[in-house]
Amino acid sequence: MKTRHIITTIITLAISLTACDDNTGTLGSDMMPTADLIQDTCQTYNVTTQSYSAGDSVLARSNRSFLGQFTDPETGTSIKSDFLAQFHCIEDFAFPDSIIGDSVISTELLLYIDEYVGDSLATFKVSVYPLTQVLDPDADYYTNINPERYCDTTTPPITVKWYTLSDRTIDDDTRRKSTYNNHIRIPLPNEIGQQIYQAYKTRPEYFNDSESWINSGLPGSKGFYFRLESGDGAMAYISIAQFNLNLRYHDTEEDIDTTGMCQFAATEEVIQATRFENYNLQNLLLDNQATYLKSPAGIFTLATLPAEQLNYNDTINSASITFTRYNDRVANGFKLGIPKYLLMVQLDDYLGGYFEQYRTADSNTSYLAQFNAATNTYTFSNISHLLNTMTAEKLKGTASDNYNKVLIIPVEPTFDSSSSLTAAYYYTTTSTSTSTRTLVKLCHDFSMTSARLVGGANDPIPLKVIYSKFK
Repeated sequence: MKTRHIITTIITLAISLTACDDNTGTLGSDMMPTADLIQDTCQTYNVTTQSYSAGDSVLARSNRSFLGQFTDPETGTSIKSDFLAQFHCIEDFAFPDSIIGDSVISTELLLYIDEYVGDSLATFKVSVYPLTQVLDPDADYYTNINPERYCDTTTPPITVKWYTLSDRTIDDDTRRKSTYNNHIRIPLPNEIGQQIYQAYKTRPEYFNDSESWINSGLPGSKGFYFRLESGDGAMAYISIAQFNLNLRYHDTEEDIDTTGMCQFAATEEVIQATRFENYNLQNLLLDNQATYLKSPAGIFTLATLPAEQLNYNDTINSASITFTRYNDRVANGFKLGIPKYLLMVQLDDYLGGYFEQYRTADSNTSYLAQFNAATNTYTFSNISHLLNTMTAEKLKGTASDNYNKVLIIPVEPTFDSSSSLTAAYYYTTTSTSTSTRTLVKLCHDFSMTSARLVGGANDPIPLKVIYSKFK
């Protein structure tokens, strides 16, 4: 009998541990003997939501730049983007020794496109201005950056380029090759490249590293501003920008004359600052029948949680809330994508520098949810810690006016690639288990996405809370 009792106890404990959710905030109450704990109270509360303007100003931390303008056929809103970029100089940069003619053949900028939204044949005009002020590598840059602080746009640009994202001057056979990378080519006056080459011969220390190059005062060394002048219908995601000097030189090893390139690239080691401008958002912000999410730098959803209505006498064992997406109303081949990940974060935390402080979803006061295509929803499955924090602040008298407000924000998470991709994506863990993914970085979603959510002032959404109480 004693042995049977021990086995039964072990089985009961194993079942209870298996039933625990990934959040350990209620672990103490979960492991209480079931004879002392009753989980029989479930209540549903109304949560009011509204659209919240990002004000075109979100922290611009992205590995890509953006160029173009696109009008969303679903909502009639438009977004325009252009960018500033510095260019990296590798350490101990060097030109070939035997340059034929002692001159540069051509000078150009190449903007490599890894993807785009819209019509690849839409026509755009871009002007290029050299930066006159150095972008501070230690500063935070936002998507409402004013380019005129860094260059003189009252003077003529150094070049102007009309382009389409599908360059029809390149034959189809070339574009079909696996080695071809789609790009926008912007020729520059060749005097720029020649001046840089001549400076290399007299002041090689300018090319020791990126800092020396940026502060050299040479043409383009501080970077360029790519200003979109006209066009609508597409947005290009620029993965790499290159500043190239093309030349011919004698290859001594092969003993032949050949063509080469010296390049400076826009990389993570130097600043890339994208500016976004959104138009016609007001109708969405005033819509009481739904709320919206638009990225980049467009609209978030603000939710007011019913913290004052919660039962303070019982323990909140779990709490979940689901945001349902309406299907698109317009059938159009150039529709925007759907946000893949959403962050729930307290409004005060966001305004206090959540992204600036490199914070990530901690499943305590901020949470991550992934879009479920099968149900057309985003579910934050257990926000009990957040609700307990809110009620505790209210009881202590330390709650702010925004204590019960959270923002729902489209984000781009980065996970530890050594972890499994199959399990709980919606929380951060330092576990080495392969059953979880470790969230290592979180930033605003800068891809072109849009979603219309059930909610708004006239249509509250349910928050389901399960209470536990002792006999």
